[in-house]
Amino acid sequence: MATALTDEASPKARPRRGGRRSPPWWPVVALPAAAAVIYTVVTRRLTGDLHYVLGALRTGGAAGYSPSEVFTHRPYFYRWFVAGLDGLTFGPTALRETLMGAAGAMLAAAAGGALYAALSRRAGGREAALTAGATGLALALAPRNDFLQPEWAAVVLTVVGVAAAIGPDRAWRAALLAASPLGLAVMMKYSTAATAAIGVLLVYTVDRGRAVRVALVAVPVAAALFGLSVLGGSHEWQWTEDMPRINQSALSRTGLHPRFVLDRTVEFLADRALATPVLLLLPGALLLLLCRVRGRGRRAELLLVALAVGLGAQTVVVVQGNWFLYHAAQLPVLAAALWGLAVGGARRPPPWLFGTVSLLYGVLPVLYATAPERYQRPGAVWAAGLLALLAAAVDARREARARTSARRGTVGPATTARGPGRGVWPAVLAALAGVVCLAASSWPGSPHLVLDGRVTVTSSAYLAQMRHTEREADRLRARIPAGAPVLYLAFGDTTYYVGHPARCRYPIATFLQRSRFLPDVAGLTSFRENADCVDHDPAPYAVLDRAWFRPGKVDPRLWRRVTAVYDCPRPSPDAGSAVVLCVRRPAPATS
Repeated sequence: MATALTDEASPKARPRRGGRRSPPWWPVVALPAAAAVIYTVVTRRLTGDLHYVLGALRTGGAAGYSPSEVFTHRPYFYRWFVAGLDGLTFGPTALRETLMGAAGAMLAAAAGGALYAALSRRAGGREAALTAGATGLALALAPRNDFLQPEWAAVVLTVVGVAAAIGPDRAWRAALLAASPLGLAVMMKYSTAATAAIGVLLVYTVDRGRAVRVALVAVPVAAALFGLSVLGGSHEWQWTEDMPRINQSALSRTGLHPRFVLDRTVEFLADRALATPVLLLLPGALLLLLCRVRGRGRRAELLLVALAVGLGAQTVVVVQGNWFLYHAAQLPVLAAALWGLAVGGARRPPPWLFGTVSLLYGVLPVLYATAPERYQRPGAVWAAGLLALLAAAVDARREARARTSARRGTVGPATTARGPGRGVWPAVLAALAGVVCLAASSWPGSPHLVLDGRVTVTSSAYLAQMRHTEREADRLRARIPAGAPVLYLAFGDTTYYVGHPARCRYPIATFLQRSRFLPDVAGLTSFRENADCVDHDPAPYAVLDRAWFRPGKVDPRLWRRVTAVYDCPRPSPDAGSAVVLCVRRPAPATS
């Protein structure tokens, strides 16, 4: 793919059609990469958003509702995706989460393998291996907040779609193969249509005709999949209409304020790069690639595509309005792929300076998290990105001089032949630097949450919070008879750990809680159905999180219905938690 982009493939660089051999150095890189993935799978655990989805699916499933009929604030196909992964697990919570992590890592490896098989038909073995390997590792080692999210799943499917689009010999066959994964990528969250579109743009940089064919087939496939979801779930169309209306930060509610969007974008991209420092290398990798492109027209075309990709990825974040880091989960994977293309496609001399910066940024998040708060600023992160860009510029200059010398027939120290093994160890060192950089988010001291350049929660602190939540859930569960249904007026983490069956298709009262922020939510059909869970065949117990549900803030009529059915105590001052167990009041005596 790198050679297809830069038009620098020599006959020797083009792969043979008959069979492919792995690069001879791959075990030296594969072992540390495998060790990083295994460590991450064992220690990462799942984030709160996955707890929310799993908690709703499990407690709703125990009430007799399939993933098609359970509301989780996620679309139909994503619910089934998570339910399918959950169906592979067993045992205690830690083991189940590890097994889900292992399944996700295998999906990432499969996507990377498919990309390698496709790229090896268009580029040299080193370029294909580094590009596909970096892409697969970026998915497998994704931060906890990204991993298995709808955006992450959409990236996996898009990688498979791109591989299918550029791999086969026949263009229409490739388009037909790519349409399904790209259509499913759209279905992960609907906003993930931007990720699928980015995939089509990447195909365009390699083969314009194939990109057009893929778009022509993928759009109707995505529409058909949406129609299938509406037919498969009795409430899917209703939820599709109602879900955007419970987001108080959506652009449709707040309006467009350009100055705020610009300022927040600067902060958001710094936060995103700190969580996944490979993003800091994206401008430098793009510079290295563009410097190898022949022709100003082609260079301008690729630059416009890059700008369109970046704008599209950020527009999705702006429109949703929550500025959650995982909304831009595609950017680090794209950065990793470009890094692989830039480093793997380098001829002599290798980009040593850029590779050194890549290695150093593998420890940047941990060092940054331990720095005094006064030094934790978006400007510091942007300065790190500028350093990587300058390193790439120096390497690009050296590479240009080497090409000039080669064309003039001169041979300098950087281009002297070194025998059969020349070029192997630079590739090995570059690949190892990439592994270290991509593993940056896996360490205990790495950031879990970043806001305005400040690390608010580290990975180890998040795990400690989850252990506390689990202990509190154990305390509540000990007071509930085995198998007794529960009405959950609490967020996903509590529901996930308590785990008792729900009573209706709205296991977690998301619509009811949103009336705390948006009074007009009470007029939605989904709100009325969710409210009926309170007093229509009510569960004998309710779990109320007074910090999340806020009795004094939610719809007053709704709260009166809750108190008419349940006796909800106030938490004791020394309880250390706002979560309480409510008991259903005795039914009034009838004469």
